[in-house]
Amino acid sequence: MQIGDPLAPEIENRARESFARQGLMAYLGAEMAEIRAGLVTLRLPFRPELTQQHGYFHAGGTSAIADSAGGYAGYTFFPAGSSVLTVEFKLNLISPAQGEYLEAVGRVIKSGRTLTICQLDVWGVIADRRVHAATGVQTLICLHGRPDSPAKD
Repeated sequence: MQIGDPLAPEIENRARESFARQGLMAYLGAEMAEIRAGLVTLRLPFRPELTQQHGYFHAGGTSAIADSAGGYAGYTFFPAGSSVLTVEFKLNLISPAQGEYLEAVGRVIKSGRTLTICQLDVWGVIADRRVHAATGVQTLICLHGRPDSPAKD
């Protein structure tokens, strides 16, 4: 499977079901706009509750959708019966995040048996204009034999 290839329905369903269980993404109002092999796009519609003091999207929301976009991009290459966790990520905020919505794109750079590296990019979208708001890199770990399911107390 190559980056950007269409996914088998069972892989897409597994990722979408996992994303639907993310409380933070639901709370923020993020949606999975596109999912392909090693490539995931999330959208976060603008709401005043997501801003910082100047009215831009807060870096916390920008970072959260970047992290999840990369995580699910990597997850598309992980075997059934495994789950994903972020080990580390760095995000450079390169322009104020503003617009009708933010679009976060996670793209796998290198998928390994245990560690996967992803490129993260976030764009502010106003009508048909996109402004690059953030870029970064992420390391994910594949938890083999630990199915993606809610944490137990």
